[in-house]
Amino acid sequence: MTLSIGVVAHDRRKREMADWLAKHQASFANTRIFATGTTGRVLQERFPAFDIHPLKSGPFGGDQQLGSMIAHGQLQAMFFFTDPMTPHPHDVDVRALIRLANLYEVPIACNQSTADLLISNPRFEEICEQYRNHSPEQVFADYSNRKV
Repeated sequence: MTLSIGVVAHDRRKREMADWLAKHQASFANTRIFATGTTGRVLQERFPAFDIHPLKSGPFGGDQQLGSMIAHGQLQAMFFFTDPMTPHPHDVDVRALIRLANLYEVPIACNQSTADLLISNPRFEEICEQYRNHSPEQVFADYSNRKV
């Protein structure tokens, strides 16, 4: 089954993301890529054969769109090259997106070395697939019924 993967890069990391994707083109040949605005445009220009779906720009709701996809079990992995040295007016959206990836067990890499580890794992697709239809209701029920 085709994986749906989120790809985001802050402005100073977009070229790095595109170069990283070029290095791993074979791994993304049969995936659906959902990318925030400018990242999506950069990737479409560089990889016209890829199945890339640009969303809104991060500060205009793109991060929240990806978060919604995670919460509905529609995204199986995320590659988000963040820029920790630049302040972002939508930092709360960035943190919320990373939080949802953690909450719903979506594999996420926020830098190139972690992305390399994730994509080179021979079980990458298997790991992503096990959470494909992760039930948001079950995650909430488990949380609500936890013993503290």
